[in-house]
Amino acid sequence: MLMEQNLPLDELSTAVGRIKGLLLTEEKVDRAVQILARAIKDAIPGTIGAGVSLMDTHGRRTSAGFTDRVVQRADALQYELGQGPCLTAWAAEETVLVDDVRTDPRWPQWSAAVSSLPIRSVVSAALVTGKECIGALKIYAALPAAYDPGTGQLLELFAAPAATLLSHIQTSEAPHRISENLQTALHRRDTINRACGILMERHGLNHEAALQHLMQQARERDTTLVQLSAELTAGTPADRN
Repeated sequence: MLMEQNLPLDELSTAVGRIKGLLLTEEKVDRAVQILARAIKDAIPGTIGAGVSLMDTHGRRTSAGFTDRVVQRADALQYELGQGPCLTAWAAEETVLVDDVRTDPRWPQWSAAVSSLPIRSVVSAALVTGKECIGALKIYAALPAAYDPGTGQLLELFAAPAATLLSHIQTSEAPHRISENLQTALHRRDTINRACGILMERHGLNHEAALQHLMQQARERDTTLVQLSAELTAGTPADRN
């Protein structure tokens, strides 16, 4: 029997419920991103800190939420120096994975500046709604190579409905769009959970091991976690082992 599992959308559902009741002021938008940052940190194993940044069309940060001072400092250095994984994720509208900030050559000034902070691994995902990227969310881990592409896919599951929530937080159409996007994301989460359940029964794995197995298979086949899970639940021989 497949049990309910704590993939990121569980935490996001709770966060959305809290945010919907906030008064729509600038102060409350700041509170909303704070709630989301904490939900992300709680959702993804190995994460010591998380942050959410909203940016305008010029890449200037307009609002930010963070779980602790380490994240605040790492983020502030990105905006001061004009480089870093969060800004790259926003500009390229893609998920950025950093195995070790000490050896990654893409942002030399930022990497040098954060080398004294207790962070090594980073994942940052763009907040894209429609044709617009409104910011990025990011997670930090204390150990190198703590994250992999599968972690990025989990963060993307969080980013889609979060982007809709934040972009429409001050409009009357927010509840409908949030519900629509959240339902899509929850469906994807449930597909992954069902695939994990199949592997748990088939191989006697716990949920975490089943999820890691799926991530490895997705990497080997150069496909997404959701697509592989859909194939497995549909009866396609997606599981090779």
